[in-house]
Parts: sequence; structure tokens; C-alpha cells
Amino acid sequence: MDSLPLWLLVVVFVAGAAVIWVAGIQLSKTTDVLDARLHLGSALGGLIVLAVATNLPEIAITVSAGLSGSIEVAAGNILGGIALQTVVIAVLDAFGKRGKGVKPITYRAASLTLVLEAVVVVAVLGVVIAGSQLPPDLVVARLTPDVVLIAAIWLVGLFLVQRASKGLPWHESGHAPDASPHAAGHRTRKPDASKPMSTRKAAIVFAVSALATLVAGVVLEQAGDAASSKIGLSGVLFGATVLALATSLPEISTGLQAVKQGDDNLAVSDIFGGNAFLPVLFLVATLLSGKAVLPQANASDVYLTALAAVLTLVYAVGLVFRPQRRIAGMGVDSFVVVLLYLLGVAGLVAISIG
Repeated sequence: MDSLPLWLLVVVFVAGAAVIWVAGIQLSKTTDVLDARLHLGSALGGLIVLAVATNLPEIAITVSAGLSGSIEVAAGNILGGIALQTVVIAVLDAFGKRGKGVKPITYRAASLTLVLEAVVVVAVLGVVIAGSQLPPDLVVARLTPDVVLIAAIWLVGLFLVQRASKGLPWHESGHAPDASPHAAGHRTRKPDASKPMSTRKAAIVFAVSALATLVAGVVLEQAGDAASSKIGLSGVLFGATVLALATSLPEISTGLQAVKQGDDNLAVSDIFGGNAFLPVLFLVATLLSGKAVLPQANASDVYLTALAAVLTLVYAVGLVFRPQRRIAGMGVDSFVVVLLYLLGVAGLVAISIG
């Protein structure tokens, strides 16, 4: 796409973003139907199916990078978007439900299960940072210990979340008495009975939406990369801001859909689930390339990983303390997350210039 004029690249980029937005809404609706009809359960439905589907652009880019041997692209693509996807919770907080007397999203979605999911994200990101310091020749059977540990933590996290959804030895089974009535991690929202959708139709719509998300995500990456080079914007800075926002559109559209229909827990759970899943793609990239991926991460990638961990911890604290005060239309914790992210981007600019 490097030969295309800048205005056409912008049009292609915006068109790809629009496709991802619409497809994301359909992914959310059809996942609800498939969960209910096939009895997939909370972990498989909420934390795996939708997490994988909404991250198809990142999966496609990672597979392509792994096959071509451009593993630094895989590292930058995965780590650059996790911090911004955490900020998506602030977007859902500010625009999901508005009006006088509306409480912040972490007040409504308070649950120890969500706190557990946040801990899993931080644990995975901690291994990512540690893995970036390992020697690049530590490869055995096309695998490295860091990516294996990341995948193991993710699987253990799914198991713990599944166990927690069945009950915790705390007051109200780990849920605040006046929180959202939906169980964290569960797709308890039933499909609209007035407009029933057959399982076959739901599966077809899901597959088409997933394919559209996949293709549009690759187009976004290529058009965005070409556009950023034409305007002289740093690839790292563009990837961590504009491109990360565009590839986060599935999470935004599905999250807003969930919040508007009263499933605040699901909206937060899908963000944490996606963020915990993304680093698992390092295992795929390592298998395909036969090279250690994380040691190829540059300083800005590690910086963004640490930032994502801090933002996740802010929301974990918010879920425990459940702030009721709103600032600029969002909860105190969301406001702090946005502020920290903006400061983080300023730091990223300094790293890029340095």
C-alpha cells in the first residue's frame, strides 16, 4: 500500500475501522446465542471465544510475522495494544451508561472474580517483562520457557475464574450486595426472545463477522503503517496510539453493547480476558519462527507492558473499593487510568526521540 496516496490510505483505514466496529457488535450478539444454545460456559464463552474473535487482527498479524521471521513485529503488535485496551474500560465507563445517579462501571461490576482476572493479566505481563531479559538462544523444541509459562498461567487463570464463578468463601460469594446482578465472567444475558436466532444462523453470522474482523484488521495494519511512514510518525508511537485504538474497536463495540444491556461484569471481563490472552500469541510466534520472541522486544515494548500492568492494577483497586464519585463523566479510577495513559504516551514520545 506504500504506493497509494495519503488521502486514499486514510479512507481505507477508516473503512476498515468501520467494518471492525459493526462486526464486533455482531460477534457479541452471536456469542450470546451460541453460549446459550451450546452451553459453552463462562470461561469458554466469555473469556475464550469472544477474546479470540475480537483479537483476530492481532492473531493474523502475529501469524504473518511468525511465518516471515519478523518476530519484532509480533512483539510490538501484541504489547503495544494491551495498555490501550485497558483504557477501553474508561471509554465504556464514560459512554456506556450516562445520566444523573449512574454509578461508575467498577461500582456496578464489583466482583472478586474480576479482581482475580486482573491479577492474571498482571501475572502474565510480569512474565513478559522477565522474558524480555532472557538470552535469545534459549530455544528448545521451537519453544522458550517464558512463552510456555505465559500459556500455563493463562490456562490456570481460566481454571481459577471458572472455579470462582461457582462460588467463593466470601460474603455474597465474592459479589457486592448492590453490584450488577450478573455474575462476573458469565454471559447471563439471554438472547432477545422477540427476535430468535437459530444456532445455524448464529454460527454463520459469527463466522462471517470473525472473518470480516480478521481481514479488516490486516488492512488496518497495512494502511496504518503506510500512512504513518508518509507523515513521518514513529512506528512505535503510531502503533501504541492510532493503530492500537483501531484494533481495539471490537472490544469497544462489544463492550458498549454489553453495558447498554446491563452486563457490566461481562464488559470488564472481556477486556481482562483479551489482555490475558494476547501474550499467549507469543507461543504461536515462537513455534512458527523457531526464534525467541520476547528477547526481541525493544525498550518501548517493555515500557508499554509495564504501563499496562499499572493500569490494570488501578482497576483492580477500583473493583475492591468501588468509588462512587465521577470525574469528567467517569469513575475516579477510570480518570486516573486515562491520566496515567496520557502520561505514558508522553514518556513513549520521549523514548522514541531519545
